[in-house]
Amino acid sequence: MRNQLRRFDRSGSFFPTFFNYINDDVFKNLAEGSLPATNVSETENAFNIELSVPGFKKEEIKIEVEKDVLKISAAHEANSEEKDENERVLRREFKKTSFTRSFSIPENIDIENISASQNDGILQVTLPKQTVAAEDKVKKIEIQ
Repeated sequence: MRNQLRRFDRSGSFFPTFFNYINDDVFKNLAEGSLPATNVSETENAFNIELSVPGFKKEEIKIEVEKDVLKISAAHEANSEEKDENERVLRREFKKTSFTRSFSIPENIDIENISASQNDGILQVTLPKQTVAAEDKVKKIEIQ
């Protein structure tokens, strides 16, 4: 019986696949969180948001603005299957990954000209600032 267990276990442990998966992935995700690493910077003309999204295709990423909130979400699903020579399934695995990040954006963002690009696993979102003339900000108050 011990030899049969070792066929599925390289280390000799009784529950290798289950506990290796728990230790390697689940606790790591709990400790690190499942949200992508994010950088936010501001220039004179825009805010820039960079998200680390390796493994996500641009078709899997959704960016939308509702009121004063920028919402970036993504979902990815991967499946794999191993069969023996008789086409019997030996192992079938799947992985679903998703995230949603929301950012409050200031009133001076030009929502119509927000742009995004993705390169080498980095999603770059640029939120241009609207140029508001100084006289638009001045409010005259009459004395009564």
